[in-house]
Amino acid sequence: MNVYYEGQVIWAQLDANQHMRHSAYADVAAQARLNLLESLGSMPTKLFELKIGPVLFKEELNYLREITINDHIKVTCEVVSSRADGSRWTFRQEVYRGDGIKAAVIMVQGAWIDTVKRKLTPLPAELGELFTKAPKSDDYAEELPKSQNQNK
Repeated sequence: MNVYYEGQVIWAQLDANQHMRHSAYADVAAQARLNLLESLGSMPTKLFELKIGPVLFKEELNYLREITINDHIKVTCEVVSSRADGSRWTFRQEVYRGDGIKAAVIMVQGAWIDTVKRKLTPLPAELGELFTKAPKSDDYAEELPKSQNQNK
């Protein structure tokens, strides 16, 4: 299991029903993705210097079990698909409660954006190489570029 975030659920992460609010799941998932990139070799710092950031196109969250105050959670992160150059990608993340029960599955699809030009951009070769070292799921599939998908 590739755990990239662990922490205690705090009061501010709860909703009116006394369980972890929907946006808190997105927050811990985003932190896990950032931690994964950091584990690849200070990738977030390099992206920031190059004025490149991740952009999400789709985020899907399936709730399986409740998470409540003071629970200790773990968040996994792995790539389930990407283009060979890492320009587009999909991550699967799973959130586990302290008792080991899977509480949620989060799928995010995204790409990289030039934060100055506000346009999608590929990663520089060095960072693309780092990104290819990210943990991949057992069902990982390489995506074809859009032009090749249209020919099929």
